[in-house]
Amino acid sequence: MGEQVRIADRINTAPRYTEVDAVRLNNMFRGRDTVEMLTVLLLENMLGDAAIVSSFGAESAVLLHLIASIDPATPTLFLDTGKHFPETITYREELRYILGLLDLRIIAPDPAHLAQKDGTGLRWSYDPDGCCEIRKVLPLKAALAGFDAQFTGRKAFQSATRKALPRFEIEEGRLKVNPLADWDKAKIEAYMAEHALPVHPLVAQGYPSIGCSPCTTKVAPGEDPRSGRWKGWDKVECGIHAAVTPLDDSANDPIF
Repeated sequence: MGEQVRIADRINTAPRYTEVDAVRLNNMFRGRDTVEMLTVLLLENMLGDAAIVSSFGAESAVLLHLIASIDPATPTLFLDTGKHFPETITYREELRYILGLLDLRIIAPDPAHLAQKDGTGLRWSYDPDGCCEIRKVLPLKAALAGFDAQFTGRKAFQSATRKALPRFEIEEGRLKVNPLADWDKAKIEAYMAEHALPVHPLVAQGYPSIGCSPCTTKVAPGEDPRSGRWKGWDKVECGIHAAVTPLDDSANDPIF
C-alpha cells in the first residue's frame, strides 16, 4: 500500500475581493435604500470583517448613526494624528456616548517613526504629503490589515475628485464601501435634523470639511466644501483615499 502524500498547507494570499466583486455589489444594491443596504450587509455578514473609518468631522455623525443603529459593535477606527482641533476630540467623545459606539479604536502613528520623520512636528508646513503618510496613511494601513472591508463617509458632492464615487470599490483587495456616495448636502442635513444628531462645533464657524488644524481653513460660501483643506498646495486628498476612477460595469458577475 503506497504512502499517502501529504498536501502542504498554504496561506492564501490572494485578495479576497476584486473589481468584479465591486461591480456585482454596485449592481445588486443599485437603487436600493441606504438603510436597507446596510442592514443586509451587516446582519448577513456579507462583507466579512468590516470597520468604519471615521474622521469625526463635519458630516461623520450620519454614517456613524446609520451603522450604530444596526450594529453598534462594528469597529470604528479614528486616526489620532496629534494635529486635530480640540473640538474634534470633544465631538468624537460626544458621538461615542450618544450613539453607543461599542468598539471605538484610536489609531496613532508609530512614535519611533514619528520621532525619526517629524521630530519637530512641523512637517505639515513644508511636506504635507509626507506628514499625512506618517500620521494617517501608514497607521491606517496597519490597522486595516485584519479587515476585509471598510466603510467611509465620502460623498460625491464633496469635490470634483469624488464626483464618480460608487457605493462599492476596491483598494488593495479590500472592499471600500461608501454608503453615502449619492447623498447630497440637503439629505445629510435633513437626516441630522430628523435624528437630532449634534453638529461638529466648527461647522458654524465656516468649516464644512474638517481635518487636521494646521491644514484646514475656513471656506467661503459657494466654494467647494473641501477647498479649505491644504489651501495653497496642489493636494486634495490626505492619501487614505485616491481620486475616484469609475468602475467598468461590463465585467462578468462573480460567484461567491
